[in-house]
Amino acid sequence: MASEEEAAAAAKLERLLQWLQALQYSSNPLSYFFVNKVELRGCNIKYCGQNKGFGVFSSNDVSDGVLLVVPLDLAITPMRVLQDPLVGPECRSMFEEGEVDDRFLMILFLMLERLRNNSSWKPYLNMLPTTFGNPLWFTDDELLELKGTTLYRATELQRKRLLSLYEDKVKGLVQKLLILDGDLESEVCFEDFLWANSVFWTRALNIPLPRSYVFPQVQEDQDSQSSLSIDSGVSHSDISAGDLTDRKDEETKALLISGSKVPGVDGQFNETVWVEGLVPGIDFCNHDLKAVATWEVDGTGMTTGVPHSMYLLSGSILNEISCFSHDIFAHLTRKAEKTSFQMEKEITISYGNKGNEELLYLYGFVIDNNPDEYLMVHYPVEAIQNAPFSDSKMQLLEAQKAEMRCLLPKRLLAHGFFPAGTTSNDDNGKGKSEKICSFSWSGQRRIPSYTNKLVFPEEFLTTLRTIAMQEDELFKASSFLEELVGSEGVRQPTDTEVRTAVWEACGDSGALQLLFDLLQTKVMNLEENSGTEDCDTELLEKAHDVKNIEQCESKDTDESGHYKFMSRNRWSSIVYRKGQKQLARLFLKEAEHVLHLSLSEGE
Repeated sequence: MASEEEAAAAAKLERLLQWLQALQYSSNPLSYFFVNKVELRGCNIKYCGQNKGFGVFSSNDVSDGVLLVVPLDLAITPMRVLQDPLVGPECRSMFEEGEVDDRFLMILFLMLERLRNNSSWKPYLNMLPTTFGNPLWFTDDELLELKGTTLYRATELQRKRLLSLYEDKVKGLVQKLLILDGDLESEVCFEDFLWANSVFWTRALNIPLPRSYVFPQVQEDQDSQSSLSIDSGVSHSDISAGDLTDRKDEETKALLISGSKVPGVDGQFNETVWVEGLVPGIDFCNHDLKAVATWEVDGTGMTTGVPHSMYLLSGSILNEISCFSHDIFAHLTRKAEKTSFQMEKEITISYGNKGNEELLYLYGFVIDNNPDEYLMVHYPVEAIQNAPFSDSKMQLLEAQKAEMRCLLPKRLLAHGFFPAGTTSNDDNGKGKSEKICSFSWSGQRRIPSYTNKLVFPEEFLTTLRTIAMQEDELFKASSFLEELVGSEGVRQPTDTEVRTAVWEACGDSGALQLLFDLLQTKVMNLEENSGTEDCDTELLEKAHDVKNIEQCESKDTDESGHYKFMSRNRWSSIVYRKGQKQLARLFLKEAEHVLHLSLSEGE
């Protein structure tokens, strides 16, 4: 007999399936109504349990491998929000003036539609989680488990930023929109905004859309005024929306506002516009390192028979679709392994090669023994300002486009001095650091013997060399550059020339000592509040003795002081910080060994 929870989930799912085929109102004045017409050709959506929510499962074999087709009319995109009769007029001027970005538009739309009593999006929104596993949702006790990690400080700052954004822009605007909608009773709270923010970051996709689809009327106008086209040889990649962590694309923003032609982009490449959005149906696919499916966009309808659609493609036929490569709108954006079709098997996609830090921060889950784990190391700018000769060093750092932080992927260790226990996804050795210089001005500085085993990125090492330079080394570097460009300074030295001059003047020892100190401090910070990696291993072993790791944590402890029950958030935190401690120790070992080699070679 189905539990109350399962019965409620089944009722939600039934309403969603009806909605996916329903007639919907469109705010686009060119098409007031459209049919969602989502096609589940080889899959079903099923409930996976309280902690996993809903997932997509195979139902029957399909010869072309197309499991699910979703018309992009159903996607929640910035264009939809700006065209919405309720939200659009209020947000358009804010967006045009740069007060908010396109992500803000979608988060606001999600929040408002969740609060509206008569929202047509209710069947979809009711299927989404009500809480999330990312650190923004942690209790104070759970957040303390992250203390000493990069995520701890990042979460504190993000909470403050979101709360400020909510108070300054969101709360009043949503209240105003609800009143305009005739709703005088709904109360607006920060948790609603936090929910919408988490829905966006856990479910949004970067979608390559045909420009004629995004701006149909504008495209018609431009077709009749082709003499206005501009051609400067810029490819379509210049309007990419970028990654999920740091993107500000003014040209794409201009497109969203007015649909105007992107300056410098012309010809067939101008047909693709990258837009972030949520695609109901596709977004119920969960993540797996060994994904069995991928999603693509079908701009012409050649693959699915449904123009301007997104479809889910079985990994078992990925090698058979090369014949469609000429369709510039079909863009492979998720990797999948070739997998034989299995009935009732969950259909998973890959969110990308992400470490636990990114997975936990964005999606709210971690992977034990994640092969894509990485360690972030940075040198604080304020420390340079207090260092000797800070002005001269800052000038050199700016000239060489210095990187003040670096990511150290786990896979780099496979190329180092202590590769045991590590695996490499890089058969060509691309992860190895390469020296930027192959010559010496003085003829005395030789390439160190350890170069081919050095696992640390050259870009970050040259930053540390500059920071660690002594007065005489600064003078040498300046002399080398003056010799190169002339005393009159007829030209500016390139960033590569500056990096080479710095290495020639001071070698590696100072940088490696500084790197060793940074990594040692990293280890100390990670272990200060939660102990060593072995302590975390013991906690996780005890947690695995508990059958229900997801259930709420009991405050009862055993004889050794460990919790008898562990929450999912606490478990994720321990897995993440254990991986950070392991990488910090391994990279510290590499740095210490290379430092000794450098000193012994007189660097």
